[in-house]
Amino acid sequence: MVYKFRVILDAEEDIFRDIAIMEDDTLEDLHNAIVNAFGFDGTELASFYTCDDEWIQEDEIPLFDTGDVAGEQKTMADYPLNSLLDLDRTKIIYVYDFMNMWTFFVELAAIDQPERGVAYPDLLFAHGIMPASAPEKDFGSDDNDLYGDFEDDYDEEDMGLFDDTDNLEDLGFDERNWN
Repeated sequence: MVYKFRVILDAEEDIFRDIAIMEDDTLEDLHNAIVNAFGFDGTELASFYTCDDEWIQEDEIPLFDTGDVAGEQKTMADYPLNSLLDLDRTKIIYVYDFMNMWTFFVELAAIDQPERGVAYPDLLFAHGIMPASAPEKDFGSDDNDLYGDFEDDYDEEDMGLFDDTDNLEDLGFDERNWN
């Protein structure tokens, strides 16, 4: 079977590519197809991330084994597409070049029979022009109150604990041991 994906750049403008690839090809094959479809040189690190239906990121699947013990970590080459994605699990996140964080939403749109004479992976459709640099990411909170989640954890008495540094003996510190 052929998996047909829509790969959307996380940007304000509509920039996407539709890619057809065999279901038993690996995530590494999909990575290569995305790199080619969007015009990257393919020299940067990349990872896929499993996610839920709301695009909430879950497990990382890197291009290369970055674990402490060689061969212990599974990579993109270890995952056929049909082992992670099907009609019930259709979404995955792709990040290319961790210095620039090109981020893509990859969604399985259809599963079809392969067409005779077509070499897969195949770029089916391209929309939008890639910007010269990765879109800015806003990693900040939607809430302007950075400490709002912690406001019940501290009170005035806790905040004044270290105001009196002249009386360190009360805290059990010995100044002579400080470097």
